[in-house]
Amino acid sequence: MTDSTESELADRLNERIGVLTRREVEVRLLAEFLPALGREFGPAERQGRELARSMAENSIAAFRASLDHWTRDEALVLDVLSESEREFAFNVTRCRYAELYRRLGLPELGPVFSCARDFALIEGFNPRIRLTRTQTLMEGAGFCDFRYRLEA
Repeated sequence: MTDSTESELADRLNERIGVLTRREVEVRLLAEFLPALGREFGPAERQGRELARSMAENSIAAFRASLDHWTRDEALVLDVLSESEREFAFNVTRCRYAELYRRLGLPELGPVFSCARDFALIEGFNPRIRLTRTQTLMEGAGFCDFRYRLEA
């Protein structure tokens, strides 16, 4: 199906049943799906704890090494600004995850399924590491600004 055909179907569906009814159906489907997804993949904080266990430590350096999983096949392109035992700062200049959501016509799901998990993941990985991020490519910024700092 081409993009224009999909768009035409969506337009006719809205005309036939109205946007309010369509949203109700969509929300009801998601309400059933999201809890199952959470059970399947687990909360991000738990995944952070599992990541720390798999890395055999929960240091900034270990977290840095774990990024190989997320950057494989240039899924994320990083511009590392600083890296030490206590901090790791980088910008993401290309995010193929954001590109994927846009290509699927679901850009609004990217921040929910990908970006929103980052804070809980690092909390589970090491509760003393704080993430600061003010913008993301998913939400239309020119880059994502990740700043990790180990608190005393």
